[in-house]
Amino acid sequence: MMTPDSERLSDLVSRRKFLVSSGAAGALTLAGCTSNSDGGGGGNSDGSDGSSGDGNDGGSGDGNDGGSGDGNDGGSESLSGDIRISGSSTVYPVAQEVTRQFAEQNPDVSFNLTRDGSGGGFNNVFIPGDSDMNNASRPIGEDELQQCRDNGIEPVEFFLAQDALTVVVNNEADFIDSISLEDLATIWSPDTAPETWADVNSDWPDEPFDLYGPASTSGTYDYFIEAVIGETEADQEIREDFEGTEEDDLIAQGVAGNQYALGYLPFAYYTNNPDSVKALSLSEGGSDPVEPSLEGAQSGNYPLARPLFTYGHMGKIQEKNHLQEFIEYYINEADEDYIAEDIGYVPASEQMVEDNLTALEEAIAGEYEYSA
Repeated sequence: MMTPDSERLSDLVSRRKFLVSSGAAGALTLAGCTSNSDGGGGGNSDGSDGSSGDGNDGGSGDGNDGGSGDGNDGGSESLSGDIRISGSSTVYPVAQEVTRQFAEQNPDVSFNLTRDGSGGGFNNVFIPGDSDMNNASRPIGEDELQQCRDNGIEPVEFFLAQDALTVVVNNEADFIDSISLEDLATIWSPDTAPETWADVNSDWPDEPFDLYGPASTSGTYDYFIEAVIGETEADQEIREDFEGTEEDDLIAQGVAGNQYALGYLPFAYYTNNPDSVKALSLSEGGSDPVEPSLEGAQSGNYPLARPLFTYGHMGKIQEKNHLQEFIEYYINEADEDYIAEDIGYVPASEQMVEDNLTALEEAIAGEYEYSA
């Protein structure tokens, strides 16, 4: 029997064409690399590790510190205060670039931006009340939502972009160019856990797997289990003999270092390592393989297209003017061409931007209530 969390994710997976129906727009030029910026303003951004940082860095801002600037141009010079953003490594490149731009225009606003994983950010930072925002590569879970509310937090959901989760192998793996979701499930499920490639397909080499993927705190990990592995009979949801990390670049590096390696990572991180690993086309239920691309993510034809979010703390949004201005800026930047061209995600549509701005207005008024 499916849990409420899995029902919601399954529903998201089954509605892959939602971007087309909602009028998704934006440049679809494939990205060549992620932004080279150093991250959030004020020198406080942390892109080198998955630590949750000091919860006090972003939680003490005085709502009177912020100005009344226009969120479309980054606000006025009077904006000041701290903003703490935790969560997803997948969404991190977007947050990194947007915080950099906002801090340039508002030098008295400082950011503490970390890659904790969607779940790690929720459980260790956002739910305890130590961050203003939490990026996520999957929807907030029912348990997480309840814990937020138990702590007096109403999470405000903002739908930012779409990713084409990418399965990669070593460049020397000339025996494979595509794989089915069914074979991926066989490889990664704890119920089967084959030892060699040949155990899955006799045409593949009789060589042991070297597996890489996100850590269990990652929303990408949660999404992959739901979309690919599904229900298992074993106690654990995924086989345990893989290298897990919140550093997506390390997944690419690990796969690049072993001819028989296999891994999965966000499309933006694949496009940042296009010469070091090979992306596999994916098929599902006997369909023709589809290569990972922004076009495939936008149309919904790519089997592992998924939405990306950020969640705001409604109480802090009400209290901190500079946070209001930043979130408005974040929302408006999410449909810019560079989200596709320089980072590697499908930008938000005009309708998504309008819906996000409505959610922000309701949060500022204290009238927002999250519903799945």
